[in-house]
Amino acid sequence: MSAREGGPVRYRARVEYDGTDFAGFQAQAGRRTVQGELERVLAQVSGDRPIRVEAAGRTDAGVHAAGQVIAFTYAGRLDPTDLGQALAGLLPADIAVGRLIRVPAGYRPRYEAVSREYRYSIWNGPPSPLRERYALGVREKLDTEAMVAAAERLTGRHDFSAFNGGDRQPIRTLHRVGIRRSGRMVTVQVVGDSFLRQMVRRLVAALLRVGRGQATVDDVSAALRERRPAFSGDVAPPAGLCLWHVELAGPSRRLDKRADEQQDL
Repeated sequence: MSAREGGPVRYRARVEYDGTDFAGFQAQAGRRTVQGELERVLAQVSGDRPIRVEAAGRTDAGVHAAGQVIAFTYAGRLDPTDLGQALAGLLPADIAVGRLIRVPAGYRPRYEAVSREYRYSIWNGPPSPLRERYALGVREKLDTEAMVAAAERLTGRHDFSAFNGGDRQPIRTLHRVGIRRSGRMVTVQVVGDSFLRQMVRRLVAALLRVGRGQATVDDVSAALRERRPAFSGDVAPPAGLCLWHVELAGPSRRLDKRADEQQDL
């Protein structure tokens, strides 16, 4: 049955994008954004009817996503398979939409998300143009053991005013702040219910100070308690940050990345 025969259909999907050339996810007049590109292409396949795209979270300029979740309502003639193929053919090379899944009419991914996982990549080695498109290059050896100790101080429910880019409600819960080294690549994994603007990048900047020996674990704890902008408001660059996964509520709460990849992503 086509969408038109059955009425408007609400879909959700996983979206992957290279954020390098975007001014962020959210639509902005006169600027190239992920939402803007998605809505432009959806309008094309819907006879120039505007379609609003909602997301589980907004990413800043230059930030990537492997597991962003979107939802939109479609009232055209295409079934989900044909619609997905149409989107794949029209979207630019730096955005890919996974399998379209039908959801209730009132579905909003922002409120269905029970947690979000970000990963920040640090290339702790010699200059590497390819790696450093998606990772921050740091030449001096990082003390990852000290970073792990500092990360433990950030886990839990806190007032994160010290790492806040402007949100009015700074209390957040972080379920995990982990540090993993694989060779010369260091990954900071942050999992939480929700995040403040630039929060992950500010946390990473603090952890990098610890790793470089420019701050101690106790300095990070003190910054968290004092609630003033931590370390002069230092923010890590966006290129290393990726919205890795969004955990969804309900019986089908996880969008299986492997299943999506089988849909010619």
